[in-house]
Amino acid sequence: MNDRKLDALLEKVHSELQKVEKVDAENLRLLQDLEQDVQALLKRSEVETPSILARIRKAMDRFEIEHPTLTALLSEVSTILSNAGI
Repeated sequence: MNDRKLDALLEKVHSELQKVEKVDAENLRLLQDLEQDVQALLKRSEVETPSILARIRKAMDRFEIEHPTLTALLSEVSTILSNAGI
């Protein structure tokens, strides 16, 4: 896995997550969990892979229409992690 590419992508995801406004409590929790996952990946901490991939897919489904940039970035992260065997 290209660490620099993943780091740059995760920084973009972090930035997009900060832009999301006006969400219900359930979606807010999802975004908070994703933010924690992104931070853990950036620090190369242990991340529960099935959990992060499930959250990414869930976020992509929920934010596809209102936040297409975030959805595209999450899709790319998911692909990179999957290709890396994570």
